[in-house]
Parts: sequence; C-alpha cells; structure tokens
Amino acid sequence: MQITLVQAVLIALLAYLGASTWVFGVGYFTVYRPLIGGTLVGLVLGDVVKGMQIGAAINAIYLGFISTGGSLPSDLIFAGYVGTALAMAANLDAQTALALVVPLGIIGSATFFFRMAVDSFFVHWADAFAEQGNARAVGAVNIWAGQALQFILTAVPVFLTVYYGAEPVQRLIQNIPQTWVAGLATVGGMLPAVGIGMLLNFMGKRHLIPYFLIGFLLAMYLDLPIIVIALFGAAAAYLHIQYMGGIEHASAS
Repeated sequence: MQITLVQAVLIALLAYLGASTWVFGVGYFTVYRPLIGGTLVGLVLGDVVKGMQIGAAINAIYLGFISTGGSLPSDLIFAGYVGTALAMAANLDAQTALALVVPLGIIGSATFFFRMAVDSFFVHWADAFAEQGNARAVGAVNIWAGQALQFILTAVPVFLTVYYGAEPVQRLIQNIPQTWVAGLATVGGMLPAVGIGMLLNFMGKRHLIPYFLIGFLLAMYLDLPIIVIALFGAAAAYLHIQYMGGIEHASAS
C-alpha cells in the first residue's frame, strides 16, 4: 500500500490531536490510545477494519500503561499511529506488526522527554511576563509555545516517518526470509501477555479476584461476547462502589 502525501498529513494531524489537550476528553484521553489511533489511521488509509485490528493488538500490549510523575515508558502515539500506518503499508498482520511498534514507542518516549525539558524554559518565560504584569503574554506562552513545540515534535516526525518510511519498511519486509517473519509474528503474539500481566498485577487485590474469576468464567464457559461481559463488569463495578460507599457511610455514622 502506498501512503499518499494527503494521507500522511492527515495521520500526522490526528497524531498531534491525540497527543495534545486542545479538546478536553477527545485528545490525550481517547485519541491517544492505540485502539482509537489505529481505527482513525485505518479510516484515512481506506481499511477501517484492519486499522482497528492492528490498533486493538497494539492496545493489548499497553493495557497496564501508566504515565505518572513525568515518566513515559512508551509513547502510544508513535506506537499506535506510526505503527499502524507502517504495518498497513507493508501489509502486515496484527501479530507481526506488534514486533514493529515496540521500538517506535521507545523512540517516541525519547521525544517526549526532550519536549518536557524544553517546556521547562517556557515556565520561566511566563514567569518573566508575570512579573511585568503582562497577563496576555503569560497566556500566550502557556498555550501557544507549548502547543507549537508539541506540533513540531509530534506531527512533523509522524509525517516524515509515515510518508518516507513506509516504502523502506515494505522493502525490508519483502526481503526478510519467511521464517523470520513467522518468528516476528510469534514474538508479537506474546507481547499482549505483557500488557495483560501488567493489568493483572494492578488487579491482583484480594477483594477484586472474584470479579476477575467471574469474567473468566463468563468468557470461557458461557462464551459470551466481550461487550456483554464488559456491561456485566460495569454493573458489578457500580454495585461494588455503591455497596462499599454504603458500608463506609454506615461505619462513619
């Protein structure tokens, strides 16, 4: 698949939107996730189903993803958007694509740390305007300077990688022996277990284990669709919060 200039620009803009906070609840909190990113990339490239499949597989790796205190173990924009675009351009299946996205996520995290370092200078710049009593300049620095740097370090490298990197990746995959490709697919198939393991590590609390077992039994023995199980889980979570809140309220009284 050949990625056109317009498609590369659209993917870069979507990646920037996903990494920014321009629209609360739409940017970093949703579009940042590989499942949504892969779906949007698939929409741009004309195959929503494959984009969603690759994005969902990438998302499984990062189920236990947490970014706190300025730490970012992997950048989901590079992993989700660039990884899905390059995988679709090279006509890779979801499992093989996973071996490609992990290095991309690590590269993206390096640009994140660089951006955080540069952003620290903007704070001092805004402080200088604040001492002068220039509120408009303080607002401009806080909004436009950071977003301009965000655009340069997100949209530009995503565009360059997607537009100019698709063909080299395609040639590389074509020249790799099939046994190696099968090996990459095997390794990629194991990577979601890492994300699931991280998630289970957070869920491994005594009072949450029964919910995990209920979900497992619903999936394995009743063969229920995942959406139905998710709705059961949402209802159980609501009841759990209501019940625990009632107990805490009663004990406080």
